[in-house]
Amino acid sequence: MSDVTTSAPIESQLEAYRPELTGYCYRMLGSVFEAEDAVQDTLVRAWRGFDRFEGRSALRSWLYRIATNVCLNMLASAQLRARPMDLGPAGSGRATDPGEPRPDQIWVGPVPDSRVLPEAADPANVVAQRESIRLAFVAALQHLPPRQRAVLILREVLAWSAQEVADLLDTSAPSVNSALQRARAAITTADTADVQAPLDAEQKALLTRYVKAFEDYDLEALTTLLHDDATLSMPPFPLWLRGHDDIVAWMAGTGSGCRGSRLVPVVANGMPAFGQYRPSLSGSGHDPWALIVLEISAGRIAAVNNFLDTIRLFPLFGLPARLE
Repeated sequence: MSDVTTSAPIESQLEAYRPELTGYCYRMLGSVFEAEDAVQDTLVRAWRGFDRFEGRSALRSWLYRIATNVCLNMLASAQLRARPMDLGPAGSGRATDPGEPRPDQIWVGPVPDSRVLPEAADPANVVAQRESIRLAFVAALQHLPPRQRAVLILREVLAWSAQEVADLLDTSAPSVNSALQRARAAITTADTADVQAPLDAEQKALLTRYVKAFEDYDLEALTTLLHDDATLSMPPFPLWLRGHDDIVAWMAGTGSGCRGSRLVPVVANGMPAFGQYRPSLSGSGHDPWALIVLEISAGRIAAVNNFLDTIRLFPLFGLPARLE
């Protein structure tokens, strides 16, 4: 585990670790906003305690120890974060009410790749890193006990040795290996969403057809792009849908206010995403409505995840406040 040169100012040494620490805390906490709070707390603690650090261990290991403790403290009183699909069965596309919005604290949220993936990452590791921030994987992590979660991320995602993790958690290597086995048995990664690696020609063509179908509100064309069992969700509402019939019924009925929308491409959780802008009620331009994160599998769209917290998410993703 190499460290930043000690000749650099303390602040810049610590700041260099912000992206990877944010990625670690995001996987631990399931929220980019909580992750950024945790990393800020970590770096402040490290800055205040830097004179006591004295290089007794690698700087990176020390920072991860602090970040892990911060996350474990936050998780001690936190509610389990989930996706709508984790909370109940699929609903009807003919529903007229998506249900009462639930508080932000219960949802696994999206994250821009740029916030959690180091810029200088080895290209060979980019796909694996993106794989480990997929929505489904991060949601699955939330079901593990916090210390098991840390072990799985450190061992499987960040490739730390059992002894390095044991040193960080003040335990033994056999205990780490045991926790890793339990975590592997408990977590499910059955979905096979294709992360952006970058997009190949077939995926680019699929997204081009998706944007045209959505902006034209051509539901027949949109249906041809979806897997038969594709899902649609829209946190903070608990309603979620599965299959062509229900998704199209929703979009033709209660969701028909999306007709005339415009999409602006971004990247979230290693997957293609779009800022969706609906026609403004003022009659001029388009206003933010949702961050759409797509999951693509075997050449078709497996999931459409609509996150409606545009007030916080659009600035995070660098999306404009409105389209004129």
